[in-house]
Amino acid sequence: AAAMAGEALSWVPDVQIDGDGVFKYVLVRVRGAGALAKDVVRGHGWAEYHADLFERTAEELARHGLSCECLGGGRLSHRPEERKIHVYGYSVGFGRADHAVTTEKLKAKYPDYEITWADEGY
Repeated sequence: AAAMAGEALSWVPDVQIDGDGVFKYVLVRVRGAGALAKDVVRGHGWAEYHADLFERTAEELARHGLSCECLGGGRLSHRPEERKIHVYGYSVGFGRADHAVTTEKLKAKYPDYEITWADEGY
């Protein structure tokens, strides 16, 4: 089961965000069997609340035998025409995500982007 959970974990994308706009995001720690875990970023404009993002992510991952916890949230401003993403703000329900971690994940997915973050702003 541990090998399968590890494999399941490797299929979970590190970053899934909308292609354009300003929207909420959550930083989620996904756990497989045993000590295996990784942090992923999910951000979408359809989400009215950070909890909406987390609940949908948790439901999707539970089908693959993975559990998750929300490490916090914030907002993303994604401007593809300028190749820029700005990470900022916080979640009232989950607190502020570690934007430095989020930024590293985004840089790996969007290597040709300018990605910045700030703790201020909502």
